Amino acid sequence: MSEVKRLTVIGAGTMGHGIAQVAAAAGIEVLLHDVSAEMIERGLGNVHASLARAIEKGRITPAQKLAVLQRLHAAPDLAQAVAQADVVIEAVPESLELKQRIFREIDAASPDEALLASNTSSLSISRIAEATRRAERVVGLHFFNPVPVMALVEVVRGARTSDEATARAVACATALGKEAIVVRDFPGFASSRLGLVLGLEAMRMLEQGVASAEDIDKAMTLGYRHPMGPLRLTDLVGLDVRLAIAEHLHRELGGDAFRPPDILRRFVAEGRLGRKSGRGFYEWET
Repeated sequence: MSEVKRLTVIGAGTMGHGIAQVAAAAGIEVLLHDVSAEMIERGLGNVHASLARAIEKGRITPAQKLAVLQRLHAAPDLAQAVAQADVVIEAVPESLELKQRIFREIDAASPDEALLASNTSSLSISRIAEATRRAERVVGLHFFNPVPVMALVEVVRGARTSDEATARAVACATALGKEAIVVRDFPGFASSRLGLVLGLEAMRMLEQGVASAEDIDKAMTLGYRHPMGPLRLTDLVGLDVRLAIAEHLHRELGGDAFRPPDILRRFVAEGRLGRKSGRGFYEWET
């Protein structure tokens, strides 16, 4: 199985720059692309800040930080960014139309043998792969936030994904220091379905006055040993992101489990999006 030497990340946002950081830390040459030089620089700046925090906590040395940054490069032109890539990982917003357009461009410019992966948390890998001429080489590589900390990667196998591509995706996740699970391309995969049901039910409990946000979260962290409560996690993910996923899964799967609670819709309409806006179910310093 071919070793990953060159990896390109499309999208320099929270997930994209996190994936780029862990890949560079694993010794891989990484190109980071986004729609503007400003977005790329912002993503690289966030990597700098993340590595600085890691130094402060004694997790890495200054020399290790420098080595990571030397392997991480800005790539303003998409075609050039993917031209020599072994693996391309897309990490743009959750829009099927947007992802299909990007995969069409990646397919045209990347080597025929490159593995093409999407970091989508809920959209169909099979539908994304329809935009390419090599659906057998398209997989899901669903990372979790914050990428440098979270150990899991969900490898999603589309309807036409080959055994070889699936094995390469697992090997890529392993090379990045992650543990992979393989799931079938079904709405919400495994992690999003399970996590979202818990998060939406916690919101309903808050609406009903069952307990405070803090105590609902403590029920899971102290009672079930979850590292973080579902409402605090929603603030980190983004309430708007959670709402979009809930609406998508409710359309696809029906029933009440994925119906977005009124409190979620109201908070998003008010601009209470979580940590990124300074306020969600909790107050955050911005």
